[in-house]
Amino acid sequence: MDVDLAVLGGTLVTAAGVRRTDVLVRDGAIADLVNDGRGAGAARTVDADGLLVLPGFVDTHVHLMDPGPTEREDFPTGTAAAAAAGVTTIVDHTHAAPVRTPGELHEKVRAVRGRSHVDFGLAAHVWPDRLVSIEETWAAGVSFFKIFTCATHGVPAVEGDDLRTAFTRIAAVDGRCLVHAEDDALTRDAEAALRTAGRSDAGLLPEWRSREAERSAVAAVCDLAVETRVAATIAHVSSPEVADLIERARARGADLAAEACPQYLTLFEDEVREQGAFRKFTPPARAREDAHLDAMWRLLADGVLTHVATDHAPATREQKLAGDIWEAPFGLPGLDTTSRVLFDAVAEGRLRWPDVARAYAEAPAARYRLRSKGRLEPGADADLVLVDPHAAVTIRDEDVLSKAGWTPYAGRVTRGDTVATFLRGREIARNRRPTAGLEGRFLPGPGSPDPRRRG
Repeated sequence: MDVDLAVLGGTLVTAAGVRRTDVLVRDGAIADLVNDGRGAGAARTVDADGLLVLPGFVDTHVHLMDPGPTEREDFPTGTAAAAAAGVTTIVDHTHAAPVRTPGELHEKVRAVRGRSHVDFGLAAHVWPDRLVSIEETWAAGVSFFKIFTCATHGVPAVEGDDLRTAFTRIAAVDGRCLVHAEDDALTRDAEAALRTAGRSDAGLLPEWRSREAERSAVAAVCDLAVETRVAATIAHVSSPEVADLIERARARGADLAAEACPQYLTLFEDEVREQGAFRKFTPPARAREDAHLDAMWRLLADGVLTHVATDHAPATREQKLAGDIWEAPFGLPGLDTTSRVLFDAVAEGRLRWPDVARAYAEAPAARYRLRSKGRLEPGADADLVLVDPHAAVTIRDEDVLSKAGWTPYAGRVTRGDTVATFLRGREIARNRRPTAGLEGRFLPGPGSPDPRRRG
């Protein structure tokens, strides 16, 4: 058997466990997993002795702002950060230039083709006055539909009968959706009251985007998911209370995934009072004590939180500081640092290495039916991450590849780091720096006529 690449002597990590094996790659796919020495004759060999070999990470909630105003991020910089961190597949959607129709999807594909270091899918937005476009937009090849239950980032709220209709239409085509669940009336009324009171301090954020607003919207989404049987994911689950609502709905038959983001596993609610706009994201951080974060990590380890995504939505320091807390953009950078946060969780005993493979590769790829991604088995794309589990790293702003140029984790010492990243058998990053060109491909969603087609 002709072999293009052999990764030799590494410890393979999948959701099922760990084992020492060689990975043989041919024509961009995993050809075999062996321990018989056949890899020695490969055209290229990589010594992975002492390293872990994980599936390339799959980040299904990313905002790269491209096309549109790209001062905050674009595809080349955002996907450079992804590749360096071991992420080989992303699903992107931008609010400034939303995809709502097949034509807008095709325009976006043309605009970002040749601008990505990693493979990518694209999500669509649901607009309440364009619900009739859902079926044809799914067939055009989007990965999922993003739905907001509250008006945010210039995207209108979808709620009540419109939300029921959207879910029904998505379910009818066996589609997928990702729901940002905050109650529109509660957030709107809270904003009006805070502005009337003359508040502009950063501490207003958890009052504006309150726990009640999130719980109310998640409860409504859960009820409609039970009714319509839609396959939905609750985005950025912020607390054990929200996770409990999702679990209860699953017990009633709902097909609900629960997305974990690193900020809800690591950051505290009160940090916004000191850090201001650098902790402005929504829902805000909810943790008030270590026990809350402990509970969130347990929910991820147990699979109640089904997978990890960054919700990467960067802004530069200058953009964050350009106005008061009302005017500052929402969002945090995350692509540069999320893998390190997960690796360190293993070192601290919060996760196991198979949990990392499941939550940041296998589960998101399976949820959004990225069929060739997230798996280390023959026939899958040879997307590999080599990890040194013992490396100690100090996270620094100056190492961030995202246009943001900063991270909420600056100064933290973490254990475990990526050594090399391979996309379809080609090395695209080493020692946290890209080593290849912009060779990422568009991955049409499962509703397209041929979901295996590559753009």
